Order: sequence, then C-alpha cells, then structure tokens
Amino acid sequence: MAKALIIGAGGVASVAVHKCVQNKEVFKEICIASRTKQKCDDLKEKLDGQGCEISTAQVDADNVEALIALIEDFKPDIVMNLALPYQDLTIMDACLATKTHYLDTANYEPEDTAKFEYKWQWEYRQKFEEAGITAILGSGFDPGVTGVFSAYAQKHYFDEIHYIDILDCNGGDHGYPFATNFNPEINIREVSANGRYWKEGQWIETAPMAIKKVYDFAEVGQKEMYLLYHEELESLALNIKGIKQIRFFMTFGQSYLTHLKCLENVGMTSIEPILFEGKEIIPLQFLKAVLPDPASLGPRTKGKTNIGCIYRGKKDGKDVTYYVYNICDHEACYREVGSQAVSYTTGVPAMIGAMMVVNGLWNKPGVYNVEEMDPDPFMKALNQWGLPWVEDFNPVLVAE
Repeated sequence: MAKALIIGAGGVASVAVHKCVQNKEVFKEICIASRTKQKCDDLKEKLDGQGCEISTAQVDADNVEALIALIEDFKPDIVMNLALPYQDLTIMDACLATKTHYLDTANYEPEDTAKFEYKWQWEYRQKFEEAGITAILGSGFDPGVTGVFSAYAQKHYFDEIHYIDILDCNGGDHGYPFATNFNPEINIREVSANGRYWKEGQWIETAPMAIKKVYDFAEVGQKEMYLLYHEELESLALNIKGIKQIRFFMTFGQSYLTHLKCLENVGMTSIEPILFEGKEIIPLQFLKAVLPDPASLGPRTKGKTNIGCIYRGKKDGKDVTYYVYNICDHEACYREVGSQAVSYTTGVPAMIGAMMVVNGLWNKPGVYNVEEMDPDPFMKALNQWGLPWVEDFNPVLVAE
C-alpha cells in the first residue's frame, strides 16, 4: 500500500487522481498539490470516500524548498509530476533531497526556449542512482505508452526493429473554432516548432507541418496527419535495437491549422517577451489565457482517439510488420472520470507507471525512459485500467 504525491490539478492530474482512487489496492493515500489549492480541494470533494484517503496542499512547483517541505510533511513513496514541463527539474531536485521516487509525463523544457530534449533530465542519472531512487520519464501516452509498445514489440516480435512510425490521431470534435486538447502553451510550442525525424543515424529537420500524409484509422476514418518532432523519438533512437528510421505523425483538422497560421502571422504564438502598457508579457502565455481551458472540453467533445505504432524489422531473418494501437472514446472517458480522451490517455499511464514503481516492478535506482523497463506488466495493466490495445500483423504502412 503506497502513498503518492500528485503535483498538478489540470485535466491529466484529474484523470490520474481518479485512477489512483479506483486502484485502492495499491494507493492507500494521495495528496493533490497545486499552485491553486481550490482546484485540489474540488477534486478531493468529488472523490472523497470512494477509495484511498485524499489530502490537498498548496505548493509552488518552481520553489524547491517549498517542494521539499511538502514531501517531508506528507512522506510519499512517489511524486507524480503532472504539472508543467518547465517544473521537471525543480521537482526532481526536491525528490533527490528527500530520496523519493519520481515520475512525469513530459520532458523538461526551458521556459524561454521551445526545445524538447531529455538531456537535462538524463544528467540526473548518477545522482538518482547514488540516492537509491527511481525516476521514470515520460509515463503518459506519447511519450509513455508508445515507448512501452516499442519495448513490447522488441521483446516479443523482433530481433531488430528498423522502422517505427508513431501515429497520434484525435478524431474528436469539441465544437470550438480553435482550442487545444492539452495545455495550449505546450501544445502550440510543439506544433509550431520545426519537424524532425531520425534516419540512418542522424536527425533530418523539416519546416513546421511540411510533411503531410493521409491514413485510414480504425474507428475514426481517413485523417490528414503531419510530421512533428516528439520527445520519445530521442530516447527510442537510443534504446531500440537496429533502428534506421523513426517518425512521429499527429492529425490536425483544417480549422486548427488555419487558426494557428493566422495566430503565428500576427505574433501571438511567440515566446519572446513584448512590452504592453508598461509590462512585459509573453504573447503565447496571453493567448493561453484567452483560449478555452482544456479541462472544460470534456462535456463538449465527441469522437475517438487512435494512437499507436507501426513497426518493421526482422525476426529469425524474416521481415515482420506489427501495428499496436489503442482506441479511446471521448464521451466514455467523460462519463467515467469527467475528462476527455486526450487527458485520459495521459493520466491513466501516469497512474500505471507509478504503480509499477511502488510495486517494485520498475524500481531500480537511476533515471529511465519507459522503454528501458519490462513492458509486460504495464501492457497487462493498460487492458485492466481502461486503455486496451489492439494488434495488427498486416497493417497498411505509411508512405515514405
């Protein structure tokens, strides 16, 4: 029976809290902490008495000393960082100081540079090893489940995986002309950055959204998808044997792309500070403030997500192709936990990853990406906790 400190109170954290409460065999007590305590209290009020014991706290996740004080007071077995990726390092510092296991869903990103890299967190490896604690990086869906899928494919179906295409399709409709399904600031920084993919030992860079493919997704239909850089490419290129090429594609509707282009053209997606009425503001942060809160999209969103990976490689000298994916229904997610499927597909793996650590299945000192751990118990838990997966050994491939 474990205690978990969950930092964050947005859509993903809400799903993770719901799932920890459902999983009372593992989590006996959780503390929800955020800069805005009222959000934590609202979650507690909704779920009190349904499973594990819940407490709440106010904390500034940028303040290492405040984090240390909270951890020392609550004494969790693991800290689940479901706050902003800008805060990964301060939370890792607090976990080191208190010798507490750590887990997140997105890699560290400097606030003043749109740069998605693991290097800052990988530099903590030796410190976590020496402290005797585990840090699990990227236990969401992508990154997260996509890494577990890759480890599972490598373990069971391939001697070498040569090609990976990660396909992230959101076929949901929330009815707004423009809104993002997760934190607008992070989402827009991600999709407006240059695309990159790994090929023959080097990174190939493209203009944002320059490469488009059409794919027919099960239970969603044909969708236009665009090549993006996504952080799991960096770790998979290192951790999967035999890799020649890895690409990541995400679907976008034309309305989203048109609005995004207009906002870019007028400077609203910039992260460079500007002076406005005597104050410095960052345009993208202002835009975030006027866009719909992703947590508010749950009751409006209809349709399904389909996220998975297509692998090509060799087994016993023969060519093998394998596709594994999950389909998630926005409305079913909302009925269960009050959130849409994008939050659900990230929050459920966060709970599962934490369960893997506290149960001892993924507990070894150091800093690890999920594909470095045994995938089998995680894959079993996905089926149990709401993200069942489907296998296809003769999939339609994505064109080169």
